[in-house]
Amino acid sequence: MENTITINRWITTTSSIWIQSTTGGSYAFSIYSPSLKSSQFYSQSTLDTISVFKDIGANAGLLSGLLYAASVRRPWVVHAAGAAQCFVGYFVMWLAVVGVFPPLPVWVMCLAMFLAAHAQTFFNTGNVVTGVRNFGGYSGTIVGIMKGFLGLSGAILIQFYQALFDGNPSTFLLILALLPTVVSLLLMCMVTVSPGSTVDDKKHLNSFSIVALVLAAYLMVIIISQNIFVFPKWAHLVTFGFLLLLILSPLIIAVKATREEKYQAQHTDRDPLVSSINPDEPEKFAGDKDGSFDTVPSTSDSSLSAGESLNIIEAMQSVNFWLLFVAMSCGMGSGLATINNMSQIGQSFGYGTTKINTLVSLWSIWNFLGRFGAGYISDILLRQYGWPRPLLMAITLAAMAGGHVIIASGLVGNLYIGTILVGICYGSQWSLMPTITSEIFGVLHMGTIFNTISIASPVGTYILSVWIIGYIYDKEAGEDSSCFGAHCFMVSFCILAFVSFLGFVISLILFFRTRAFYNSVVLRRLRHSVRL
Repeated sequence: MENTITINRWITTTSSIWIQSTTGGSYAFSIYSPSLKSSQFYSQSTLDTISVFKDIGANAGLLSGLLYAASVRRPWVVHAAGAAQCFVGYFVMWLAVVGVFPPLPVWVMCLAMFLAAHAQTFFNTGNVVTGVRNFGGYSGTIVGIMKGFLGLSGAILIQFYQALFDGNPSTFLLILALLPTVVSLLLMCMVTVSPGSTVDDKKHLNSFSIVALVLAAYLMVIIISQNIFVFPKWAHLVTFGFLLLLILSPLIIAVKATREEKYQAQHTDRDPLVSSINPDEPEKFAGDKDGSFDTVPSTSDSSLSAGESLNIIEAMQSVNFWLLFVAMSCGMGSGLATINNMSQIGQSFGYGTTKINTLVSLWSIWNFLGRFGAGYISDILLRQYGWPRPLLMAITLAAMAGGHVIIASGLVGNLYIGTILVGICYGSQWSLMPTITSEIFGVLHMGTIFNTISIASPVGTYILSVWIIGYIYDKEAGEDSSCFGAHCFMVSFCILAFVSFLGFVISLILFFRTRAFYNSVVLRRLRHSVRL
């Protein structure tokens, strides 16, 4: 009995938030990449190659999904596998940078980088899928919370580094090897599948959401301030102290939610009328003889049968899988291509180092707002207005196309306005895609399927960064190595805008194909998931 009190879905959510907050090392590549380049005598092209392996590792989560499906009641197995990869990958890079090893062959460094980034998919899968299983009625909100804290983790890790170890980038690699590993190993047994549903779920999830928003706002203020003023050591320590308090605050929410649920359970047991109802057995719907969801109105895809969970092979045989994959290639690919080229874009418009660093730092905030906001808002739109999530995905991709057009325009402030739009819309895809996956293909193999679709991000990024942006930039630069002026990226971002618009069209097709399914099945599940 004591175990069920101390380890429940609220404690699980808090533990997952803390793990997510420390495991985004791949988002802080710019901090330690100069040390890699100088210590290993790499050229810029070699460093870019290592960066590609980082992107592939951080998005190719098929193995983590398969492992989660094989150990569905034991998410700690997935976290342990992630911790092992995280430590080995970053620790090998740290040993090489500090000179314990002679300069490593490029393929060894690429492998280490891949392992370090690949660990992120294991942490992410273990936390996101467990969250969806525990809060099926608010899957968009819980995915937004988990993805949001992961999006903020890069900025959190940088603040930790600046407060305690600023001035030694090689030490940052040691932090990335030890901190996420220790945190995940300490907390992984707290991440358990313990689904439930009460009328207060939304209230407590909103409290987690408020913490995330306050944390993002605080980080944004600190990032801007640090780019304007020179912070002494004591100021870094004080600001990090407040940051740590914010990160720890979800525990208060978990304790309060646990006490309220315990109180409600005790009073429910004393009420003979309420106790005669099994809270784990949903009320049967009119027209459903056995309370199941076996009958769905005709759709254009036979894979959409209610209550069915498809495995990865079955999902890949459906048109909806490939519509989602291509849409994500367009949205995630063009968004990541933008941030990967942010420094060169800023230089071409004449931005100084401080402005560029501010833009790169603030990207994590816009990314967070997209991840968190899309999950939260999509739940509201679906529950209250019946808007299927693919429709919101289409809207965000259309807005992303507008952001690319603004960047291409070369107008005053275009990069600030454009990156806000692109960053928010890019982040939103990371919340919408896993949630749509769980609804269309089922929760059982959700981790495997959404991690397979995530491969669309590096695929789209490689095509758009190398074949489009890189090729056109070199052509505009001519014999010079650098290009200055709006013309350097104008054509590239017009193409990116077209690609995002293509993603918008494909998402609309997915919306029309799944509209009947959402109206007949998903909405009824959500509306009954909170009934006691």
